[in-house]
Amino acid sequence: MSVFFLTLLLLGYFWWPLVEEYLSYIDWEGEWWRYIDWLLISIFLFMSLAIMAHANLRQDAKIVLVGIIGGLVIESWGTQTEIWVYYTNERPPLWIIPAWPIASLTIDRMVRGLKWLSGKHLPDSRAHWLPRSTFRLLYWVIFPAYYLIMLAYVAPTFDKSFTLIAVTLVTLLILTPTNHRIAVLTFIAGSALGYYLELWGTTREAWTYYTLEKPPLFAVLSHGLAAVAFWRAVLLLEKVSRFPTTDP
Repeated sequence: MSVFFLTLLLLGYFWWPLVEEYLSYIDWEGEWWRYIDWLLISIFLFMSLAIMAHANLRQDAKIVLVGIIGGLVIESWGTQTEIWVYYTNERPPLWIIPAWPIASLTIDRMVRGLKWLSGKHLPDSRAHWLPRSTFRLLYWVIFPAYYLIMLAYVAPTFDKSFTLIAVTLVTLLILTPTNHRIAVLTFIAGSALGYYLELWGTTREAWTYYTLEKPPLFAVLSHGLAAVAFWRAVLLLEKVSRFPTTDP
């Protein structure tokens, strides 16, 4: 938790002009509470409480690492192709990158809760409230549907190499074998959190999509897809880290 708050303090220090600009809109001598961004405060309060639930520093460190790298890649793709643009015109802005690992930790906790709700174990540990076949069906409904939405939304940028790489990676991610139950739950959790993040960002015009939607469905669901990609990346990192090192 201290690292989380330290990150916020560092962001405020290095990007103080942005903080100062926001504070300038508040009428401190009047009804100041009407100018406070309660949506942002609610989001950060929820995320702060979530990341403390069953924290495991060794496991969380992997999630943070993947979140930073993955967030940087996603933001670079979106801003370089101008699918979305930040009000600072940075491509991408470094101040938004720490939000990705924090969101990843939050989604990890949300998935744990959804796993408990969707898999209430009976004396037979193989018995679940929802069978595996249900999640397999949901997987092949949700992910192809997202894929079509993505293709339609990013179609204007098919001439960009970044977009072609992104579409290829999403294709491989959807088609490769996976745990359908965890994938569906992760997609749902990521999309749920992503809705409020995108609602805040687009209505406050911190970033704007080329369609000017606030927020577009594609953006909301992309948080779910990104969460699944990050989860798969953590699994891959764990598998690779198990290989013994050999001195040259």
